[in-house]
Amino acid sequence: MTDLLIRDATVIDGSGAPAFHAHVSIDAGRITGIHTDAPAPAARRTIDAAGRALTPGFIDMHAHSDLQILVNPDHTAKVSQGVTLEVVGQDGLSFAPADPTARAHLRRQIAGWNGEPDDFDFDWDTVAGYLDRLDRGIACNAAYLVPQGTLRLMVVGPDNRPATRAEIAEMARLLRVGLEEGAVGMSSGLTYPPSMFADDDELATLCRVVAEAGGYYSPHHRSYGAGALDAYAEMIAVARTSGCALHLTHATMNFEPNRGRAGELIDLIEAGLDDGVDITLDTYPYLPGATTLSAVLPSWSTSGGPDALLARIDDPSDRARIAHELDHVGTDGCHGCVTDWRTIQISGVRNPELSPHVGRTVAEIAEESGQVATDVFFDLLVRDRLATTILQHVGHEENVQTIMRHRTHCGGSDAILVGERPHPRAWGTFPRYLARYVRELGVLDLVDCVHHLTGRPAARLRLQERGLVREGYAADLVLLDPDTVQDTATFEQPRQQARGIDWVLVNGTAVIEDGHRTDALPGRALRRTDEGTRTR
Repeated sequence: MTDLLIRDATVIDGSGAPAFHAHVSIDAGRITGIHTDAPAPAARRTIDAAGRALTPGFIDMHAHSDLQILVNPDHTAKVSQGVTLEVVGQDGLSFAPADPTARAHLRRQIAGWNGEPDDFDFDWDTVAGYLDRLDRGIACNAAYLVPQGTLRLMVVGPDNRPATRAEIAEMARLLRVGLEEGAVGMSSGLTYPPSMFADDDELATLCRVVAEAGGYYSPHHRSYGAGALDAYAEMIAVARTSGCALHLTHATMNFEPNRGRAGELIDLIEAGLDDGVDITLDTYPYLPGATTLSAVLPSWSTSGGPDALLARIDDPSDRARIAHELDHVGTDGCHGCVTDWRTIQISGVRNPELSPHVGRTVAEIAEESGQVATDVFFDLLVRDRLATTILQHVGHEENVQTIMRHRTHCGGSDAILVGERPHPRAWGTFPRYLARYVRELGVLDLVDCVHHLTGRPAARLRLQERGLVREGYAADLVLLDPDTVQDTATFEQPRQQARGIDWVLVNGTAVIEDGHRTDALPGRALRRTDEGTRTR
């Protein structure tokens, strides 16, 4: 007698193969039988799956849940979408490895991504320590990327200067240790300090370490705007030089200079693939992006860290220079584009006095207050101590659709879970793929879309016995209704659970049961090994 039987399911196994009818049995967290011809075995518990699709759990290739998965272990935002694995440590900034000085800096710099919980116990310094902390019990599984910006912060500091050979060697050593402890690769945030201060030689040296370990490089590259194609080409060149596998994360073509130009990005990627570079990418199925308000600043103004930046804002000469670059020249933080304050909408603040600004654009706040937009911008940064988060309405639908059709495409939410009005992708990314881009628009068919969200990212992560509906594989599974699955999160009400996702199993344990969150925390850290990525 099997522990759990999912009866009469339409199985979409994640490989891209056609769907088929089967009963699926589960014991001790593993898929123990896929019964297509034989009668269904007896079971202690049975789920009637008639009319519904059984898929592998969805893999979020770009998550910012580094602290929230621990602070708020319920994690309904992600597991209710069918996410059974997140890849964290993104955009070159996270908390492992991190000494006390770096951690104090990071808590301020990326408070807009993670919140800044006062009573949270950072009881780790290393990648191994962070993964061990995850293993105490989380809602879904998690894999980790060593953040290149954090390495630079620890070794070089927050200043805008080239790293010395000795410093690069030390960063490489720390990276190698993190990979040996189980990280699946390295991330960069090349529009965020101090990651952005690294040149290509520094990046290539670190990527060689990643390549030797069998991991991959996941860069947020230097521009998604005016210099986007050059920035993508730079990353492909670094991968070619280093021999490192490359995953282009949130691979968008945004801002007005890139309207309708996604085909040029696809051509660039195809040329790299033809040249032998191992390239994959992920996107989110929305037009606006999300980041911190401070991210649009020019890089020179952020050198030295948060206190140095606030001092420059207070200095009349530096403040005037920043304002001129924002309004008339374009900054590297804003992807080489002149800032359009109509596109920058406040999504979250830490200072409660600023809450009335949430949901409004900087331009709207300026118009109503009679201020210049850049003065509103500076005022928000200072009063909120750089913790303000924003939505940037800079995307193009034709680009989104073109890129998601690519043969190496995977899904990623890039979701920030904190703030009063976060981006709805935090709750809606994966059901939105299935509802809008499969059922409504037909950009992808259902079987292909499931492959994009499961089997394909599993291959990039080198998951061992995970990511497909196969006998012997971990029972990370989603049972959904293809006819009714629907994201309900909106920009006005972003924290709303999707419809049509009835059951979600993580390591064989239900975290969503009949559409409701259970209290289970069956998720574990996945560690890279020479044989593949797996739980301990």
